[in-house]
Amino acid sequence: MPIAVTANAGRALDEASDAIDQVNVIKGKWNEESAFDQEKDKTQFRDYDAACDRVKNFYKEQHEKQTVEFNIKARVEFNNKKRARMGVWEAMEMLNTLVDESDPDTDLSQIEHLLQTAEAIRRDGKPEWMQVTGLVHDLGKLLFMFGSQGQWDVVGDTFVVGCKFSDKIIYPHTFEGNPDFKDAVYSTECGIYQPHCGLDNVMLSWGHDEYLYHVLKDQSTLPEEALAMIRYHSFYPWHREGAYNHLMNEKDQKYLEAVQAFNPYDLYSKSDGTCDPARLRPYYEGLIGKFFPPVLDW
Repeated sequence: MPIAVTANAGRALDEASDAIDQVNVIKGKWNEESAFDQEKDKTQFRDYDAACDRVKNFYKEQHEKQTVEFNIKARVEFNNKKRARMGVWEAMEMLNTLVDESDPDTDLSQIEHLLQTAEAIRRDGKPEWMQVTGLVHDLGKLLFMFGSQGQWDVVGDTFVVGCKFSDKIIYPHTFEGNPDFKDAVYSTECGIYQPHCGLDNVMLSWGHDEYLYHVLKDQSTLPEEALAMIRYHSFYPWHREGAYNHLMNEKDQKYLEAVQAFNPYDLYSKSDGTCDPARLRPYYEGLIGKFFPPVLDW
């Protein structure tokens, strides 16, 4: 028997269809060029030549201590230890006391940087999953509160360990103090890896990117592009300088596009005005509820 469709039901169906079409259009915009930063002087960012001694001393320590041995131990410890149970906004508030010693571009608290990043993505009309990725992307810095050895195993640009240290890494001369620098295997072009093995199969220097990726990959509904943004956003030698192409596979090309689409929001939003967490909290808690459970294992 045919089902009668009223005029009101028909309009409702059309409206729903239009709304779905609009969402699909928005979803397709995530990789369009960023607009919020077009008037910014980008030469003022990541100027490590003019960086203060705090930043330079940080990288010297990081480059000397991020060894293969340390990275294996860090991953074993991650798999064998739960550090906390809390929601995303609670984690943001916990992180708010940290100032990143590796960052020459800002002295703002972490919650302000997270909101700046998310708000820049939101202003450019990017999809909700990308907005919430901007909101959470640095929450791995909670490692500093969870018994890290310092900031050197939490923040800073990341790089591959287990093969030759790229000269595209900032302050590359400081690797001379790393025990792996002259190792017969670790100092070779591919080291312990095979050519084009894929970045999923290499060890990046342990820190907040890698940690948060492992926390969220099984505790969120974020798409794989979002997880790539989180995992590789500090991997500047790769996504900005073109290093490590010899280790990439076909899948990494897609991830590279995602990270490069995300990077302007992470980097250039740091000169934006401050954000009001209390005013923005209801909106972002709504997004958090769409992609994360109320409580996560950290």
